[in-house]
Amino acid sequence: MNHERRGKEFYLLAIFFTLFVLFLYGPLSAVLILSFQGPDGGLTFPLNGLSLHWFYNLFERQAVGNFGASFRRSFTLGLMVMAVNVVVALLAGLAFRRRFRGATALFYLTVASLVVPSIIISLGIGVVFQQFGLKPAWYSSGFGAHLTWTLPFGVLIMFAVFNRFSPAYEEAARDLGATSWQTFQHVLLPMIAPSLIGVGLFGFTLSYDEFARTLMTSGSYNTLPLEIYGMTTNVTTPVLYALGTVTTLFSFTIILVALAVILTLARPPGKAELG
Repeated sequence: MNHERRGKEFYLLAIFFTLFVLFLYGPLSAVLILSFQGPDGGLTFPLNGLSLHWFYNLFERQAVGNFGASFRRSFTLGLMVMAVNVVVALLAGLAFRRRFRGATALFYLTVASLVVPSIIISLGIGVVFQQFGLKPAWYSSGFGAHLTWTLPFGVLIMFAVFNRFSPAYEEAARDLGATSWQTFQHVLLPMIAPSLIGVGLFGFTLSYDEFARTLMTSGSYNTLPLEIYGMTTNVTTPVLYALGTVTTLFSFTIILVALAVILTLARPPGKAELG
């Protein structure tokens, strides 16, 4: 049996990748470990016993902060942003498949918010709401601020998807007598469904973690990132690490569920389905 010999480049890249993983997940592993401190443990090493005390404490009433309410706000806001992101990105991708007057200007206007500092966007939206006598809130001004961050990414992803999509499939469907709606529903949509799920997941993740664009637009009630930031100066127990562990596991769960759905959609039909 012939074995391919690996050169020095392979081992250099392997070392670089290992260092990258350690840099990426090292701080996260420290938070994970410290969240299992004993009841008398502190915020630093070494561990003073092992327990789930701080996870139980997480669901009790806190002297400072409200984990449950802020999580529900962030989760709801993420779902709102995800739904709008998918619909608008899909419609934009379909619209830009054909050239029209003003397409270039509209494209650059769409992605312009990516080069503006997030805190400036947040400040500007907050000032506009105040000038019109409106009260900023996470579900109105915060929602709009998040869309200025997530929509450009969703649109760019759908542009990439449609640039690689062959129109021959749609032409074949029309040759067989399918209407425009039938072609979209039965040919186009199933083929781009995994990409749409990716756009939705990306939009939800960006919104769920967003801090800067929420700072001046969330109103009187904090989202989860703002709540965590506010608690870093007041909470002196490992309950904050427990919160970090729970939110990280939640994020990974969302990713795994989305991946499972994508793999299910990408799976070729079986004999029973073909029959």
